[in-house]
Amino acid sequence: MSNYMANNTYHIITIGCQMNKSDSERAAGYLEEHGFEYSGERSRAGLVILNTCGVRQSAEDRVYGLVNKIKRENPEVKIVITGCLAERNDVQKKLKDKVDLWLPIGEFPIFKQFSISNFPADTIRDRYNYLGVKPKYNSKISAFVPIGNGCNNFCAYCVVPYARGREVWRPAGEILDEVRGLVKRGYKEITLIAQNVNSYKYNANPRTYAKAANSNYANSKKDINFCNLLKMTNDIPGDFWIRFATSHPKDMSDELIKTVAEGDKVCEHIHLPVQAGDDEVLRRMNRGYTVGDYKHLVEKIRQRLNFQFSIFNFQTIFNDQIFNSSKRLPVALTTDVIVGFSGETEEQFNNTVRLFEEVKFDMAYIAQYSPRPGTAAAKLNDDVPKEEKKRREQVLTDVLRRTALENNQKYAGKVAEVLIEGKNRRGECTGRTRTAKNVKIQKLNTKCERGELVKVKIVEAKDFGLVGEVMK
Repeated sequence: MSNYMANNTYHIITIGCQMNKSDSERAAGYLEEHGFEYSGERSRAGLVILNTCGVRQSAEDRVYGLVNKIKRENPEVKIVITGCLAERNDVQKKLKDKVDLWLPIGEFPIFKQFSISNFPADTIRDRYNYLGVKPKYNSKISAFVPIGNGCNNFCAYCVVPYARGREVWRPAGEILDEVRGLVKRGYKEITLIAQNVNSYKYNANPRTYAKAANSNYANSKKDINFCNLLKMTNDIPGDFWIRFATSHPKDMSDELIKTVAEGDKVCEHIHLPVQAGDDEVLRRMNRGYTVGDYKHLVEKIRQRLNFQFSIFNFQTIFNDQIFNSSKRLPVALTTDVIVGFSGETEEQFNNTVRLFEEVKFDMAYIAQYSPRPGTAAAKLNDDVPKEEKKRREQVLTDVLRRTALENNQKYAGKVAEVLIEGKNRRGECTGRTRTAKNVKIQKLNTKCERGELVKVKIVEAKDFGLVGEVMK
């Protein structure tokens, strides 16, 4: 049976991280450039792409369920698996009679076998050049801009270096051109992303960078690191915010902390995965730092950033009151953590609880450990029972709720800039602060447009969100 489809429509389902979301946007852009049309209903699409995540067993199990359901909805559909599971032999074997194509990350030219039209000669030379493909952005106000792909860290539990390969970085000029184009189109939030953004390094002729970046700074550096890239992004004219994710603690340098503090467009939010709060667990995870190292880093971030942030962010005239420097709000610190890693004792877990209590994270993404095939940790005993992992997750969640509420209460009565993102199910206007706090706006006495930056007085603090009123 031919692979060609009479129905040249596609639908993409994305599971996982920000990189997967960005990859899906580039896949959509590539398909539409080559004659495919998007279908909002997957049951009517000729081609359904599952962009998969292999970081957790739960994400993998979701793929198995989706493939079966999609085939029941439309037996004639062509199913493509890409993302972290695309090159897993055991997954391919399990789904061999239901998946039509296993697409390694970024190898988009393979799509041509499904097209009834003739694909032109493709410029993608290898699996990493796809980052230069013009994406179809899902949002009109916020965009993920990938600066590279892959990872060199080889944390014991992580599949990313095997699924995506070693670190490969985009040219700085190409990244800056993408950001500049987004700003011209009115985007208000740009997030630079990679598996480890702060290990970025690119070497090119400095004159090329000076031209591409339109920056005197670019002309003085041949080796461009992440600090240089962040400065050049901040130098792009326009009214927009800059975020970045994800950072590895071992690469969060003093130079980067200083760059974040001095960048007026760089948001007051650092996502810094800790993964565990015990030195022995961190050693088995191959994380490359100790709990003491992490706490010292947090101290440096808060000392420098809380002092440095300009009055542009939170010093505002309200009811004839000017909030002075002592009223400035602290940087938001978020993290990732794994509970129940191989061999994690109750005492070691309690060390993680103590770290949460000391650091007082604004948000944490807590995951129950599940062994991933091919990783170093897969050879260790998964000896923490499922129910115990669930209990430990709940313990950390309870601590997080208390610390997040404590942090959010510092916003009460303050005025913060909020990016309006839309409306919730109740029809209430919602948005986010520069510190990544979700804000629900009540008593709306003026019309707020999606993508608008507005000044909001915070009237109520909750554990994972704020309530505010737009200032007249």
